[in-house]
Amino acid sequence: MNTDKIKSTLLEALHKAGSIARAAINAPKEIELKAEYSIVTKTDMECDRVIVETIRSKFPDHAFLTEESPASGNSPSRWIVDPIDGTTNFAHGYPVSCVSIAFEHEGVLVMGGIYDPFRDELFFAEKGKGAFMNDKPIHVSKVATLTESLLSTGFPYDTRQHVDEYLGVFRQFLLAAQGVRRAGAAALDLCYVACGRFDGYYEKNLQAWDKAAGMLIVAEAGGKVTNYHGAPLTVTDRANLASNGVLHEAMLAILKPYA
Repeated sequence: MNTDKIKSTLLEALHKAGSIARAAINAPKEIELKAEYSIVTKTDMECDRVIVETIRSKFPDHAFLTEESPASGNSPSRWIVDPIDGTTNFAHGYPVSCVSIAFEHEGVLVMGGIYDPFRDELFFAEKGKGAFMNDKPIHVSKVATLTESLLSTGFPYDTRQHVDEYLGVFRQFLLAAQGVRRAGAAALDLCYVACGRFDGYYEKNLQAWDKAAGMLIVAEAGGKVTNYHGAPLTVTDRANLASNGVLHEAMLAILKPYA
């Protein structure tokens, strides 16, 4: 693998898509319904096209898994792309969303980048080389107890079918933690765990593109990522937990009954 070329291509694609999203945040949106409560905007599709074209121009044989276009290619090297994570926020002009791109080789996450164009914050990690925000090293927090912690979560699109379960676990964390936030962009939640803004994050039913880059960034920042049983997290797991590591067992104790 030419990791330098992979990195430069990943960063180029992030910036191109981020520029499109930043320019469109306050403009009228063309919105379509993909499924109940799941929307896509014209900007999502434009960002997806630009990302795939940018990467494919350098790596024509690589495979893709993106949120807004069919999976393609049959290669040990795969790009996992969310052109706009936090589409509902973006559609409402609420600037809490980002572009997320991960590179995977033979099933192993090698690189991940997440760009928030509204704060101009770029999070990046390469396996075994640490995590960074705008080229400065980042690390998870050292908060040691849930009572001192600030946590984050999200509610999946099937919330109305499982509202009692989701509110049940949310209630337990509200009672245990100093605070719980629900911002609506999983990739940014993971980045905020990585840089210590949040001490832990949990959510069910994330797709691979929601978390692939973020879970690598958390791990490389010294955090821990597992499913609700405590097993190492994969891109296909349904239940997702990321923490500073210190709080992990305490969070698992609450989450395991919901696995």
